[in-house]
Amino acid sequence: MKVSILAILLTLAWSPVHAGRFGEEIPMRITSASTFYVNGYLNGYGEVDMMVDTGSSYTTINEATLTILRANGAAVYVKDLRGTMADGSKQVVPVYRIASVSIGEDCTFKNVEAAVFPGNTRYILGQNTLKRAAPFAFSLEPPTLMVSNCP
Repeated sequence: MKVSILAILLTLAWSPVHAGRFGEEIPMRITSASTFYVNGYLNGYGEVDMMVDTGSSYTTINEATLTILRANGAAVYVKDLRGTMADGSKQVVPVYRIASVSIGEDCTFKNVEAAVFPGNTRYILGQNTLKRAAPFAFSLEPPTLMVSNCP
């Protein structure tokens, strides 16, 4: 896992990035496990701390959050998804369309599909949402997610 994150960061560090390309800079926090988090907001739920994970195909939420989103009319079932977890195991999880997901202060995406995991799992900002903000880049000093397309 650390190797893949390092490879992505090195690729981003060496690719020709022009500061003017990015319309929004979203502060990130780095943890002792070398994972990056951004402030997020789920319409119909509230504030969340989202791990930025370019290795995750989907943005994810947990079942407790889904219960609240559904009660507030902010989540609609889309499909079941069979996926491979980080440990190599296979799992089938439901995917719901969330009314909107915001990251930072001014970057909001409507109708975001989110995979729902059991228990009290962390919130993940995955590829399906990150692609909508592309092109994007990470800066390590200070930790920042720079995105180009914030609706």
